[in-house]
Amino acid sequence: MALKNALFTLCLLFSSMITISKAGASGNPIKVGMVTDVGGVNDQSFNQSAWEGLQKAKKELEMKTSYQESKQDADYTANLETLFDAGNDLIWGIGFKMADSLLKAAKQNPKQKYAIIDYSFGDKTPPNVLGVMFKAEEGAFMAGYIAAKMSKTNTIGFIGGMSVPIIHSFQYGFKAGAKYANKKINILEQYSESFTDAAKGKAIANQMISKGADVVFPAAGAVGDGVIEAVKEKNKMAVGVDRDQNYMAPNNVITSSMKRVDNAIFNVMADFKKGSFKGGTTLSYGLKDGGVDIAPTTSKLVPEAIMKEVAGIKKLIADSKIQIPATEAAYNVYVKTLK
Repeated sequence: MALKNALFTLCLLFSSMITISKAGASGNPIKVGMVTDVGGVNDQSFNQSAWEGLQKAKKELEMKTSYQESKQDADYTANLETLFDAGNDLIWGIGFKMADSLLKAAKQNPKQKYAIIDYSFGDKTPPNVLGVMFKAEEGAFMAGYIAAKMSKTNTIGFIGGMSVPIIHSFQYGFKAGAKYANKKINILEQYSESFTDAAKGKAIANQMISKGADVVFPAAGAVGDGVIEAVKEKNKMAVGVDRDQNYMAPNNVITSSMKRVDNAIFNVMADFKKGSFKGGTTLSYGLKDGGVDIAPTTSKLVPEAIMKEVAGIKKLIADSKIQIPATEAAYNVYVKTLK
């Protein structure tokens, strides 16, 4: 039985190689589609960044690109089926919430290739699925450092979407960076239990501002739109997420903890065109390989002296000389090491 399963897996992998070769060599452009999470393709966050990556692939790699927008979790399965029926060579699921639906689709269609952002199936990853993860804690660490240095009240805030590992990496990386800058910084924290409710984000931000927070960091998709609106109205500061969000409030968004979903997707598509698809594995992108960073607009509002400090921190992170926590347990250990 074990031998039979092994032969089946080898056949799938061989089939994957043949399919990619045909897609790149037949003269027809490679077709790739993505299913958005509930934030939608214009969420000014990671769904939009994903689509920008595919648009770059369309332009520079001459691929055909499309997307299906999810309004609710129940749309995932149907949207994945729509892209499968359309004959896409590779189908992307954008966001960890799509994991169950994408895994089911991958098992039903073993010759179809899938990739998912922000989720790893670990050693149970099917041979026709590629996972893509990010070391979000690295970018968040630098953003937290900046937030603590820029705060005049010694109080900053973090607003998470849902309490899940990918958001924890933002949360604890941000807190670690803030404590690295100022061990006595006060950090307010709350989860919105949503990635779409901008009104709730605004309400939580206003509550934090009333408690003295003058910098607020939302890692919560479109919930962050409300947070940025609140800090703009109260003339406070915000840290953007996933993309450079300074354009949303040029005088208030002091930096952004960027997760370069666009770069990751483009890199995977470039490899795909060359005939390489690392199905059955998970890729991890960090600061060192351009997967995360702070926004290029940071220098607009952050003083040069702080920017120089951040440049030094960036080098320490790239050289693995700072071990940044991505979980509560790791954060608690980390804090004890600070002098």
